[in-house]
Amino acid sequence: TKNELISLLENLRKEGKKIGFVPTMGALHEGHLSLVKESKHNSDITVVSIFVNPTQFNDQEDLKRYPRTLDKDIELLKTVDCDIAFAPSVEEIYPEPDTRKFDFGYIETVMEGAKRPGHFNGVGQVVSRLFDIVQPDKDFQQIAIIKNMVKQLKYNIEIIPCPIIREENGLAKSSRNTLLDEEYKKNAPHIYATLKKARNLASQMNVSELKKWIADEINNNPYLETEYVEIVDDTTLKVVENWSEEGTKVACVAVYAGKIRLIDNIVF
Repeated sequence: TKNELISLLENLRKEGKKIGFVPTMGALHEGHLSLVKESKHNSDITVVSIFVNPTQFNDQEDLKRYPRTLDKDIELLKTVDCDIAFAPSVEEIYPEPDTRKFDFGYIETVMEGAKRPGHFNGVGQVVSRLFDIVQPDKDFQQIAIIKNMVKQLKYNIEIIPCPIIREENGLAKSSRNTLLDEEYKKNAPHIYATLKKARNLASQMNVSELKKWIADEINNNPYLETEYVEIVDDTTLKVVENWSEEGTKVACVAVYAGKIRLIDNIVF
């Protein structure tokens, strides 16, 4: 329970231990485990939460379909010497409905925010609740929304970004990959292959031409259908219109492989 976890962590803090935290929705893979390893490198105690958060799903079928593999997850966490696993029930996190509304401004109006209304508000709700329970010194999640929420709520928490972990064929590791049928799984690496080609073509096309090229190249594969392609500033997520704009640029895509929605990105 959250009270047991709070009590345990309070005692560890009294011993001067630094707490690292990796929030997950379970169905763990090498990507998650890389975050645990990073947390252990930077902290004395690492907590991993496993909680499929209902408030960030705008599609109830997607919530039902999301993989849940708690026993396997616990065994995987043991292989990287995770200190504490916290797998609460929905009632434990939301004893009453969470009616809080976060204002993330521009960054919740593009890409995932535009396609999944309410998604980032749900992310803000659950991560802030988990932060209140764990009160970590360090958290591992590369997402502008979380950085914004930490600033809004004045948490004294350091967010440490980590690289995407990929399969050998380039497909970004994701819990949703387990839901892919064999043919879709074979063709999904085409997404990252396209992004790598696009990075090399950036000097030959303007931004809008390159975005169209990425979408067309992905859609040429009969097993894939692009939902969006955006090229954005890596800090503000502001959509880039010209290569001359300052800042690091990132190409972000959402692609359907059958019914399964995959997202990926590459830094230019």
